[in-house]
Amino acid sequence: MFEKILMLVVFFAVMLGVGLYTRKSTVSVDGFVLGGRSVGPWLTAFAYGTSYFSAVVFVGYAGQFGWKYGLASTWIGIGNAIIGSLLAWVVLGRRTRVMSQKLESKTMPDFFGSRFESKAIKIVSSAIVFIFLVPYTASVYNGLSRLFGMAFNIPYTACVIIMAGITALYVILGGYMATAINDFIQGIIMLFGIVAVIAAVLNGQGGFMEAIRVMAEIPSDVPVTMGQPGAFTSFFGPDPLNLLGVVILTSLGTWGLPQMVHKFYAIKNEKAIKTGTVVSTLFAVVISGGCYFLGGFGRLFDDPAIYGANGTVVYDSIIPFMLSKLPDILIGIVVVLVLSASMSTLSSLVLTSSSTLTLDFLKETCMKKMDEKKQVRTMQVLIVFFIVLSVIIALDPPTFIAQLMGISWGALAGAFLGPFLFGLYWKGVTKAGVWAGFITGVGITVSNLFLKYIASPINAGAVAMVAGLIIVPLVSLVTPKMNRETVDEIFSCYEEKITITKKQSLEEK
Repeated sequence: MFEKILMLVVFFAVMLGVGLYTRKSTVSVDGFVLGGRSVGPWLTAFAYGTSYFSAVVFVGYAGQFGWKYGLASTWIGIGNAIIGSLLAWVVLGRRTRVMSQKLESKTMPDFFGSRFESKAIKIVSSAIVFIFLVPYTASVYNGLSRLFGMAFNIPYTACVIIMAGITALYVILGGYMATAINDFIQGIIMLFGIVAVIAAVLNGQGGFMEAIRVMAEIPSDVPVTMGQPGAFTSFFGPDPLNLLGVVILTSLGTWGLPQMVHKFYAIKNEKAIKTGTVVSTLFAVVISGGCYFLGGFGRLFDDPAIYGANGTVVYDSIIPFMLSKLPDILIGIVVVLVLSASMSTLSSLVLTSSSTLTLDFLKETCMKKMDEKKQVRTMQVLIVFFIVLSVIIALDPPTFIAQLMGISWGALAGAFLGPFLFGLYWKGVTKAGVWAGFITGVGITVSNLFLKYIASPINAGAVAMVAGLIIVPLVSLVTPKMNRETVDEIFSCYEEKITITKKQSLEEK
Protein backbone atom coordinates (compact mmCIF):
# COMPACT_ATOMS: atom_id res chain seq x y z
CA MET A 1 0.00 0.00 0.00
CA PHE A 2 2.88 2.38 0.81
CA GLU A 3 4.30 2.11 -2.74
CA LYS A 4 0.92 2.93 -4.29
CA ILE A 5 0.37 5.98 -2.08
CA LEU A 6 3.92 7.23 -2.70
CA MET A 7 3.41 6.99 -6.48
CA LEU A 8 0.23 9.05 -6.23
CA VAL A 9 1.80 11.73 -4.01
CA VAL A 10 4.75 12.16 -6.39
CA PHE A 11 2.44 12.18 -9.42
CA PHE A 12 0.14 14.87 -8.01
CA ALA A 13 3.12 16.97 -6.83
CA VAL A 14 4.63 16.95 -10.34
CA MET A 15 1.31 17.96 -11.96
CA LEU A 16 0.87 20.91 -9.61
CA GLY A 17 4.55 21.86 -9.99
CA VAL A 18 4.12 22.11 -13.76
CA GLY A 19 1.06 24.32 -13.22
CA LEU A 20 3.11 26.71 -11.09
CA TYR A 21 6.03 26.64 -13.54
CA THR A 22 3.85 27.62 -16.52
CA ARG A 23 1.65 30.22 -14.81
CA LYS A 24 3.37 33.08 -16.70
CA SER A 25 1.90 31.77 -19.97
CA THR A 26 -1.63 32.66 -18.85
CA VAL A 27 -1.32 36.46 -19.02
CA SER A 28 -3.01 36.58 -22.46
CA VAL A 29 -5.93 34.76 -24.08
CA ASP A 30 -3.65 33.37 -26.79
CA GLY A 31 -1.23 32.09 -24.16
CA PHE A 32 -3.92 30.58 -21.95
CA VAL A 33 -5.82 28.84 -24.78
CA LEU A 34 -3.07 28.00 -27.31
CA GLY A 35 0.23 28.37 -25.48
CA GLY A 36 1.06 31.26 -27.82
CA ARG A 37 0.98 28.84 -30.81
CA SER A 38 4.54 27.88 -29.86
CA VAL A 39 4.12 24.29 -28.66
CA GLY A 40 6.89 22.02 -29.96
CA PRO A 41 6.52 18.73 -31.84
CA TRP A 42 6.80 16.24 -28.99
CA LEU A 43 4.51 18.18 -26.67
CA THR A 44 1.93 18.57 -29.43
CA ALA A 45 2.05 14.87 -30.33
CA PHE A 46 1.68 13.71 -26.74
CA ALA A 47 -1.03 16.29 -26.05
CA TYR A 48 -3.01 14.83 -28.96
CA GLY A 49 -2.48 11.22 -27.88
CA THR A 50 -3.17 11.65 -24.19
CA SER A 51 -6.31 13.71 -24.87
CA TYR A 52 -7.50 10.85 -27.11
CA PHE A 53 -7.19 8.02 -24.60
CA SER A 54 -8.51 8.05 -21.03
CA ALA A 55 -10.13 5.76 -18.47
CA VAL A 56 -13.04 5.56 -20.91
CA VAL A 57 -10.85 3.52 -23.25
CA PHE A 58 -8.82 1.62 -20.66
CA VAL A 59 -11.67 0.64 -18.34
CA GLY A 60 -14.93 1.09 -20.25
CA TYR A 61 -14.25 0.40 -23.90
CA ALA A 62 -11.46 -2.17 -23.51
CA GLY A 63 -13.59 -4.14 -21.05
CA GLN A 64 -16.85 -3.93 -22.97
CA PHE A 65 -15.57 -4.53 -26.49
CA GLY A 66 -12.92 -7.02 -25.44
CA TRP A 67 -15.72 -9.07 -23.87
CA LYS A 68 -17.97 -8.72 -26.94
CA TYR A 69 -15.44 -9.19 -29.74
CA GLY A 70 -12.48 -11.00 -28.16
CA LEU A 71 -9.04 -10.41 -29.66
CA ALA A 72 -10.64 -8.81 -32.74
CA SER A 73 -11.23 -5.74 -30.55
CA THR A 74 -7.56 -4.96 -31.25
CA TRP A 75 -8.82 -3.68 -34.63
CA ILE A 76 -10.31 -0.74 -32.74
CA GLY A 77 -6.84 0.24 -31.54
CA ILE A 78 -5.43 -0.16 -35.07
CA GLY A 79 -8.23 2.04 -36.43
CA ASN A 80 -7.52 4.64 -33.75
CA ALA A 81 -3.86 4.73 -34.80
CA ILE A 82 -4.36 4.84 -38.58
CA ILE A 83 -7.59 6.84 -38.94
CA GLY A 84 -7.79 8.71 -35.64
CA SER A 85 -4.12 9.71 -35.47
CA LEU A 86 -2.15 9.26 -38.71
CA LEU A 87 -4.82 10.39 -41.20
CA ALA A 88 -6.12 13.08 -38.84
CA TRP A 89 -2.68 14.72 -38.78
CA VAL A 90 -2.14 14.30 -42.52
CA VAL A 91 -5.58 15.53 -43.60
CA LEU A 92 -6.31 18.16 -40.93
CA GLY A 93 -3.10 19.18 -39.18
CA ARG A 94 -1.42 21.65 -41.52
CA ARG A 95 -4.60 23.08 -43.04
CA THR A 96 -6.14 23.65 -39.61
CA ARG A 97 -3.05 25.49 -38.38
CA VAL A 98 -2.83 27.70 -41.49
CA MET A 99 -6.50 28.64 -41.81
CA SER A 100 -7.10 29.09 -38.06
CA GLN A 101 -4.17 31.51 -37.93
CA LYS A 102 -5.48 33.37 -41.00
CA LEU A 103 -8.91 33.71 -39.36
CA GLU A 104 -7.33 34.44 -35.95
CA SER A 105 -9.56 31.76 -34.44
CA LYS A 106 -8.72 30.13 -31.12
CA THR A 107 -11.53 27.56 -30.88
CA MET A 108 -13.61 25.45 -33.26
CA PRO A 109 -16.76 27.61 -32.90
CA ASP A 110 -14.57 30.67 -33.49
CA PHE A 111 -13.36 28.99 -36.69
CA PHE A 112 -16.92 28.28 -37.82
CA GLY A 113 -18.03 31.85 -37.11
CA SER A 114 -15.17 33.39 -39.12
CA ARG A 115 -15.04 30.82 -41.92
CA PHE A 116 -18.78 31.07 -42.62
CA GLU A 117 -19.26 34.68 -41.52
CA SER A 118 -22.03 33.85 -39.08
CA LYS A 119 -22.27 34.87 -35.44
CA ALA A 120 -25.27 32.53 -35.04
CA ILE A 121 -23.23 29.51 -36.20
CA LYS A 122 -20.49 30.49 -33.75
CA ILE A 123 -22.88 30.81 -30.80
CA VAL A 124 -24.85 27.62 -31.51
CA SER A 125 -21.69 25.55 -32.06
CA SER A 126 -20.28 26.82 -28.75
CA ALA A 127 -23.48 25.71 -27.01
CA ILE A 128 -23.19 22.25 -28.61
CA VAL A 129 -19.59 21.98 -27.38
CA PHE A 130 -20.46 22.95 -23.83
CA ILE A 131 -23.53 20.69 -23.56
CA PHE A 132 -22.02 17.54 -25.03
CA LEU A 133 -18.56 17.67 -23.46
CA VAL A 134 -20.15 17.33 -20.02
CA PRO A 135 -21.22 13.66 -20.38
CA TYR A 136 -17.81 12.74 -21.79
CA THR A 137 -16.09 14.34 -18.80
CA ALA A 138 -18.38 12.45 -16.43
CA SER A 139 -17.40 9.18 -18.09
CA VAL A 140 -13.71 9.93 -17.43
CA TYR A 141 -14.34 10.17 -13.67
CA ASN A 142 -16.45 7.03 -13.64
CA GLY A 143 -13.81 4.80 -15.21
CA LEU A 144 -11.01 6.05 -12.98
CA SER A 145 -12.98 5.71 -9.77
CA ARG A 146 -13.48 1.97 -10.31
CA LEU A 147 -9.73 1.43 -10.37
CA PHE A 148 -9.22 3.61 -7.30
CA GLY A 149 -11.87 1.63 -5.48
CA MET A 150 -10.10 -1.62 -6.38
CA ALA A 151 -6.64 -0.39 -5.40
CA PHE A 152 -7.31 1.77 -2.32
CA ASN A 153 -10.91 1.15 -1.26
CA ILE A 154 -11.45 4.90 -1.64
CA PRO A 155 -15.13 5.91 -1.90
CA TYR A 156 -16.24 6.85 -5.40
CA THR A 157 -17.23 10.38 -4.35
CA ALA A 158 -13.85 11.13 -2.76
CA CYS A 159 -11.98 9.83 -5.80
CA VAL A 160 -13.97 12.03 -8.20
CA ILE A 161 -13.52 15.17 -6.07
CA ILE A 162 -9.74 14.68 -5.59
CA MET A 163 -9.09 14.15 -9.28
CA ALA A 164 -11.31 17.06 -10.30
CA GLY A 165 -9.67 19.44 -7.81
CA ILE A 166 -6.08 18.73 -8.84
CA THR A 167 -6.88 18.92 -12.56
CA ALA A 168 -8.67 22.25 -12.07
CA LEU A 169 -5.70 23.68 -10.17
CA TYR A 170 -3.04 23.00 -12.77
CA VAL A 171 -5.21 24.01 -15.73
CA ILE A 172 -6.18 27.29 -14.01
CA LEU A 173 -2.57 27.99 -13.08
CA GLY A 174 -0.89 27.21 -16.40
CA GLY A 175 -3.55 26.95 -19.10
CA TYR A 176 -2.71 25.13 -22.32
CA MET A 177 1.05 25.07 -21.69
CA ALA A 178 0.59 23.33 -18.32
CA THR A 179 -1.74 20.87 -19.99
CA ALA A 180 0.73 20.16 -22.80
CA ILE A 181 3.73 19.60 -20.51
CA ASN A 182 1.72 17.42 -18.13
CA ASP A 183 0.37 15.50 -21.13
CA PHE A 184 3.94 14.70 -22.14
CA ILE A 185 4.81 13.41 -18.67
CA GLN A 186 1.56 11.48 -18.45
CA GLY A 187 2.11 10.01 -21.92
CA ILE A 188 5.50 8.57 -20.95
CA ILE A 189 3.89 6.93 -17.91
CA MET A 190 1.12 5.49 -20.08
CA LEU A 191 3.57 3.97 -22.59
CA PHE A 192 5.64 2.13 -20.00
CA GLY A 193 2.63 1.21 -17.89
CA ILE A 194 0.55 -0.49 -20.58
CA VAL A 195 3.46 -2.70 -21.69
CA ALA A 196 4.16 -3.80 -18.10
CA VAL A 197 0.50 -4.53 -17.39
CA ILE A 198 -0.07 -6.61 -20.54
CA ALA A 199 3.05 -8.68 -19.82
CA ALA A 200 1.98 -9.28 -16.20
CA VAL A 201 -1.62 -10.22 -17.04
CA LEU A 202 -0.66 -12.69 -19.79
CA ASN A 203 2.06 -14.18 -17.61
CA GLY A 204 -0.60 -14.87 -14.97
CA GLN A 205 -2.53 -16.88 -17.60
CA GLY A 206 0.42 -19.11 -18.49
CA GLY A 207 1.79 -16.92 -21.27
CA PHE A 208 0.50 -15.64 -24.61
CA MET A 209 0.06 -18.97 -26.42
CA GLU A 210 -1.71 -20.62 -23.48
CA ALA A 211 -4.07 -17.64 -23.14
CA ILE A 212 -4.90 -17.88 -26.87
CA ARG A 213 -5.54 -21.63 -26.58
CA VAL A 214 -8.00 -21.20 -23.71
CA MET A 215 -9.72 -18.28 -25.46
CA ALA A 216 -10.20 -20.40 -28.59
CA GLU A 217 -12.18 -22.99 -26.60
CA ILE A 218 -14.75 -20.48 -25.30
CA PRO A 219 -18.04 -20.81 -27.25
CA SER A 220 -19.57 -17.59 -28.57
CA ASP A 221 -22.69 -16.16 -26.92
CA VAL A 222 -23.08 -13.45 -29.59
CA PRO A 223 -26.26 -14.00 -31.68
CA VAL A 224 -24.34 -13.83 -34.98
CA THR A 225 -22.04 -16.73 -34.05
CA MET A 226 -23.95 -18.39 -31.20
CA GLY A 227 -22.19 -21.47 -29.79
CA GLN A 228 -19.26 -21.30 -32.18
CA PRO A 229 -15.89 -22.04 -30.53
CA GLY A 230 -12.92 -19.97 -31.68
CA ALA A 231 -15.03 -16.91 -32.49
CA PHE A 232 -13.24 -14.81 -29.85
CA THR A 233 -9.83 -15.53 -31.41
CA SER A 234 -10.93 -15.18 -35.05
CA PHE A 235 -9.63 -12.42 -37.34
CA PHE A 236 -12.74 -10.22 -37.30
CA GLY A 237 -14.39 -11.65 -34.19
CA PRO A 238 -17.95 -12.86 -33.64
CA ASP A 239 -19.75 -9.68 -34.81
CA PRO A 240 -17.77 -7.77 -37.51
CA LEU A 241 -20.52 -5.28 -38.40
CA ASN A 242 -20.93 -3.87 -34.89
CA LEU A 243 -17.16 -3.93 -34.48
CA LEU A 244 -16.92 -1.68 -37.55
CA GLY A 245 -19.32 0.80 -35.89
CA VAL A 246 -17.01 1.06 -32.89
CA VAL A 247 -13.97 1.58 -35.13
CA ILE A 248 -15.74 4.42 -36.99
CA LEU A 249 -16.94 6.17 -33.83
CA THR A 250 -13.65 6.01 -31.95
CA SER A 251 -11.38 6.69 -34.96
CA LEU A 252 -13.15 9.07 -37.34
CA GLY A 253 -14.71 10.84 -34.36
CA THR A 254 -11.46 12.61 -33.47
CA TRP A 255 -11.68 14.60 -36.72
CA GLY A 256 -14.69 16.49 -35.43
CA LEU A 257 -13.98 16.74 -31.70
CA PRO A 258 -13.06 20.29 -30.63
CA GLN A 259 -10.66 19.17 -27.89
CA MET A 260 -8.68 17.11 -30.44
CA VAL A 261 -8.69 19.60 -33.34
CA HIS A 262 -7.66 22.30 -30.86
CA LYS A 263 -4.20 20.70 -30.70
CA PHE A 264 -3.59 21.59 -34.35
CA TYR A 265 -4.26 25.28 -33.66
CA ALA A 266 -1.25 25.41 -31.33
CA ILE A 267 1.31 23.82 -33.69
CA LYS A 268 4.60 25.76 -33.75
CA ASN A 269 6.16 24.96 -37.13
CA GLU A 270 6.58 22.41 -39.92
CA LYS A 271 8.76 20.13 -37.81
CA ALA A 272 5.94 19.86 -35.28
CA ILE A 273 3.63 18.58 -38.06
CA LYS A 274 6.03 15.86 -39.24
CA THR A 275 7.15 14.73 -35.80
CA GLY A 276 3.64 14.97 -34.38
CA THR A 277 2.23 12.74 -37.13
CA VAL A 278 4.73 9.95 -36.46
CA VAL A 279 4.83 10.18 -32.67
CA SER A 280 1.06 10.43 -32.12
CA THR A 281 0.47 7.44 -34.44
CA LEU A 282 3.02 5.25 -32.65
CA PHE A 283 1.58 6.39 -29.32
CA ALA A 284 -1.90 5.31 -30.44
CA VAL A 285 -0.60 1.91 -31.62
CA VAL A 286 0.90 1.17 -28.20
CA ILE A 287 -1.77 2.71 -25.95
CA SER A 288 -5.02 2.03 -27.79
CA GLY A 289 -3.84 -1.18 -29.43
CA GLY A 290 -2.51 -2.35 -26.07
CA CYS A 291 -5.71 -1.50 -24.18
CA TYR A 292 -8.00 -3.35 -26.59
CA PHE A 293 -5.57 -6.26 -26.89
CA LEU A 294 -5.59 -6.60 -23.10
CA GLY A 295 -9.39 -6.30 -22.99
CA GLY A 296 -9.64 -9.05 -25.61
CA PHE A 297 -8.61 -11.57 -22.95
CA GLY A 298 -11.41 -10.48 -20.60
CA ARG A 299 -13.34 -13.76 -20.90
CA LEU A 300 -10.44 -15.61 -19.28
CA PHE A 301 -11.44 -13.77 -16.09
CA ASP A 302 -15.11 -14.77 -16.06
CA ASP A 303 -16.05 -14.58 -12.39
CA PRO A 304 -19.14 -13.76 -10.25
CA ALA A 305 -17.37 -10.54 -9.21
CA ILE A 306 -17.94 -8.97 -12.67
CA TYR A 307 -21.70 -9.64 -12.72
CA GLY A 308 -24.41 -7.32 -11.43
CA ALA A 309 -27.37 -8.25 -9.24
CA ASN A 310 -29.50 -8.99 -12.33
CA GLY A 311 -26.98 -11.53 -13.62
CA THR A 312 -25.58 -9.45 -16.50
CA VAL A 313 -21.93 -8.55 -16.99
CA VAL A 314 -20.91 -5.13 -15.64
CA TYR A 315 -18.44 -4.19 -18.38
CA ASP A 316 -16.70 -1.51 -16.32
CA SER A 317 -15.76 -4.16 -13.74
CA ILE A 318 -13.88 -6.46 -16.15
CA ILE A 319 -10.55 -4.62 -16.41
CA PRO A 320 -10.37 -3.72 -12.67
CA PHE A 321 -11.02 -7.40 -11.83
CA MET A 322 -8.31 -8.54 -14.29
CA LEU A 323 -5.84 -6.22 -12.57
CA SER A 324 -6.89 -6.88 -8.98
CA LYS A 325 -4.73 -10.02 -8.83
CA LEU A 326 -1.52 -8.19 -9.72
CA PRO A 327 1.20 -7.35 -7.13
CA ASP A 328 0.85 -4.04 -5.27
CA ILE A 329 3.62 -2.35 -7.24
CA LEU A 330 1.95 -3.20 -10.56
CA ILE A 331 -1.45 -2.06 -9.31
CA GLY A 332 0.20 1.23 -8.38
CA ILE A 333 1.58 1.52 -11.92
CA VAL A 334 -1.88 0.79 -13.36
CA VAL A 335 -3.53 3.42 -11.19
CA VAL A 336 -0.97 6.08 -12.17
CA LEU A 337 -1.28 4.98 -15.82
CA VAL A 338 -5.05 5.41 -15.90
CA LEU A 339 -4.85 8.54 -13.74
CA SER A 340 -2.43 9.99 -16.31
CA ALA A 341 -4.74 9.13 -19.20
CA SER A 342 -7.80 10.49 -17.43
CA MET A 343 -6.35 13.75 -16.13
CA SER A 344 -4.84 14.60 -19.51
CA THR A 345 -8.20 14.07 -21.19
CA LEU A 346 -10.07 15.92 -18.44
CA SER A 347 -7.73 18.93 -18.62
CA SER A 348 -8.21 19.12 -22.39
CA LEU A 349 -12.00 18.90 -22.04
CA VAL A 350 -12.34 21.62 -19.38
CA LEU A 351 -9.97 23.97 -21.21
CA THR A 352 -11.88 23.50 -24.48
CA SER A 353 -15.25 24.00 -22.85
CA SER A 354 -14.32 27.06 -20.78
CA SER A 355 -12.57 28.82 -23.66
CA THR A 356 -15.44 28.10 -26.03
CA LEU A 357 -18.09 29.34 -23.62
CA THR A 358 -16.09 32.51 -22.85
CA LEU A 359 -14.80 33.50 -26.28
CA ASP A 360 -17.60 32.22 -28.49
CA PHE A 361 -20.72 32.54 -26.36
CA LEU A 362 -20.42 35.08 -23.54
CA LYS A 363 -18.21 37.51 -25.47
CA GLU A 364 -20.59 37.37 -28.43
CA THR A 365 -23.80 37.79 -26.41
CA CYS A 366 -23.88 39.36 -22.95
CA MET A 367 -20.24 40.30 -22.15
CA LYS A 368 -19.10 42.00 -25.35
CA LYS A 369 -16.68 44.46 -23.71
CA MET A 370 -14.45 41.95 -21.90
CA ASP A 371 -10.77 42.93 -22.04
CA GLU A 372 -7.95 40.38 -22.31
CA LYS A 373 -7.47 40.02 -18.56
CA LYS A 374 -11.17 39.57 -17.88
CA GLN A 375 -11.45 36.92 -20.59
CA VAL A 376 -8.72 34.85 -18.94
CA ARG A 377 -10.33 35.26 -15.51
CA THR A 378 -13.71 34.25 -16.91
CA MET A 379 -12.22 31.11 -18.46
CA GLN A 380 -10.61 30.20 -15.14
CA VAL A 381 -13.93 30.60 -13.32
CA LEU A 382 -15.71 28.54 -15.96
CA ILE A 383 -13.15 25.74 -15.60
CA VAL A 384 -14.31 25.40 -11.99
CA PHE A 385 -17.96 25.57 -13.07
CA PHE A 386 -17.50 22.96 -15.77
CA ILE A 387 -15.67 20.57 -13.44
CA VAL A 388 -18.29 20.95 -10.70
CA LEU A 389 -21.10 20.31 -13.19
CA SER A 390 -19.44 17.20 -14.59
CA VAL A 391 -18.74 15.92 -11.06
CA ILE A 392 -22.44 16.21 -10.22
CA ILE A 393 -23.31 14.11 -13.29
CA ALA A 394 -20.49 11.65 -12.58
CA LEU A 395 -21.86 10.94 -9.10
CA ASP A 396 -25.01 9.46 -10.64
CA PRO A 397 -23.98 8.25 -14.12
CA PRO A 398 -25.71 5.88 -16.58
CA THR A 399 -25.16 2.13 -16.32
CA PHE A 400 -21.85 1.94 -18.10
CA ILE A 401 -19.21 4.25 -19.49
CA ALA A 402 -19.61 3.56 -23.20
CA GLN A 403 -23.10 5.11 -23.20
CA LEU A 404 -21.72 8.44 -22.03
CA MET A 405 -18.88 8.55 -24.52
CA GLY A 406 -21.09 7.38 -27.39
CA ILE A 407 -23.55 10.21 -26.77
CA SER A 408 -20.84 12.86 -26.50
CA TRP A 409 -18.70 11.76 -29.45
CA GLY A 410 -21.72 11.04 -31.63
CA ALA A 411 -23.27 14.49 -31.15
CA LEU A 412 -20.04 16.51 -31.36
CA ALA A 413 -18.32 14.69 -34.21
CA GLY A 414 -21.63 14.13 -36.00
CA ALA A 415 -22.34 17.87 -35.92
CA PHE A 416 -18.83 19.22 -36.60
CA LEU A 417 -16.97 16.68 -38.75
CA GLY A 418 -18.66 17.53 -42.06
CA PRO A 419 -18.65 21.34 -41.70
CA PHE A 420 -15.06 21.41 -40.43
CA LEU A 421 -13.52 19.02 -42.96
CA PHE A 422 -15.29 20.52 -45.97
CA GLY A 423 -14.70 24.02 -44.59
CA LEU A 424 -10.94 23.42 -44.76
CA TYR A 425 -10.91 21.97 -48.27
CA TRP A 426 -13.93 23.15 -50.27
CA LYS A 427 -14.91 26.71 -51.13
CA GLY A 428 -18.44 25.60 -51.93
CA VAL A 429 -19.65 24.91 -48.38
CA THR A 430 -22.66 27.10 -47.55
CA LYS A 431 -24.12 28.33 -44.28
CA ALA A 432 -27.17 26.13 -44.89
CA GLY A 433 -24.84 23.14 -45.33
CA VAL A 434 -23.23 23.88 -41.96
CA TRP A 435 -26.62 24.18 -40.23
CA ALA A 436 -27.71 20.91 -41.85
CA GLY A 437 -24.58 19.23 -40.48
CA PHE A 438 -25.27 20.52 -36.96
CA ILE A 439 -28.90 19.39 -37.08
CA THR A 440 -28.00 15.96 -38.47
CA GLY A 441 -25.32 15.15 -35.90
CA VAL A 442 -27.17 16.37 -32.83
CA GLY A 443 -30.56 15.25 -34.17
CA ILE A 444 -29.60 11.62 -34.78
CA THR A 445 -27.76 11.27 -31.47
CA VAL A 446 -30.39 12.92 -29.27
CA SER A 447 -33.47 11.46 -30.99
CA ASN A 448 -31.97 7.98 -30.75
CA LEU A 449 -31.71 8.41 -26.96
CA PHE A 450 -35.51 8.47 -26.79
CA LEU A 451 -36.67 6.54 -29.85
CA LYS A 452 -33.85 3.92 -29.88
CA TYR A 453 -34.24 3.20 -33.60
CA ILE A 454 -30.53 2.31 -33.58
CA ALA A 455 -29.97 -0.27 -30.84
CA SER A 456 -26.44 0.78 -29.88
CA PRO A 457 -25.54 4.41 -28.97
CA ILE A 458 -22.11 3.60 -30.40
CA ASN A 459 -23.54 2.76 -33.81
CA ALA A 460 -25.84 5.79 -33.58
CA GLY A 461 -22.77 8.00 -33.15
CA ALA A 462 -21.07 6.37 -36.13
CA VAL A 463 -24.20 6.85 -38.27
CA ALA A 464 -24.38 10.53 -37.23
CA MET A 465 -20.80 11.12 -38.40
CA VAL A 466 -21.23 9.42 -41.77
CA ALA A 467 -24.59 11.14 -42.30
CA GLY A 468 -23.02 14.55 -41.63
CA LEU A 469 -20.33 13.90 -44.24
CA ILE A 470 -23.07 13.21 -46.80
CA ILE A 471 -25.57 15.92 -45.81
CA VAL A 472 -23.17 18.90 -45.71
CA PRO A 473 -22.04 18.73 -49.38
CA LEU A 474 -25.51 17.77 -50.65
CA VAL A 475 -27.20 20.75 -48.98
CA SER A 476 -24.33 23.05 -49.98
CA LEU A 477 -24.80 22.15 -53.65
CA VAL A 478 -28.41 23.36 -53.71
CA THR A 479 -28.29 26.39 -51.37
CA PRO A 480 -27.01 29.98 -51.90
CA LYS A 481 -23.24 30.26 -52.02
CA MET A 482 -21.10 32.55 -49.86
CA ASN A 483 -19.54 35.67 -51.33
CA ARG A 484 -16.87 34.45 -53.76
CA GLU A 485 -14.35 37.19 -52.97
CA THR A 486 -14.59 36.54 -49.23
CA VAL A 487 -14.06 32.82 -49.65
CA ASP A 488 -11.14 33.35 -52.04
CA GLU A 489 -9.53 35.67 -49.52
CA ILE A 490 -9.84 33.05 -46.76
CA PHE A 491 -8.36 30.30 -48.95
CA SER A 492 -5.52 32.55 -50.10
CA CYS A 493 -3.73 31.62 -46.86
CA TYR A 494 -2.84 28.26 -48.41
CA GLU A 495 -1.06 29.94 -51.32
CA GLU A 496 0.86 32.52 -49.31
CA LYS A 497 4.48 32.11 -50.34
CA ILE A 498 7.28 31.31 -47.98
CA THR A 499 9.65 29.06 -49.87
CA ILE A 500 6.83 26.75 -50.93
CA THR A 501 3.08 26.97 -50.35
CA LYS A 502 1.81 26.92 -46.79
CA LYS A 503 -0.18 23.75 -47.39
CA GLN A 504 3.19 22.03 -47.70
CA SER A 505 5.23 23.81 -45.04
CA LEU A 506 4.81 26.09 -42.04
CA GLU A 507 7.27 28.84 -41.26
CA GLU A 508 8.35 29.41 -37.66
CA LYS A 509 7.12 32.72 -36.30
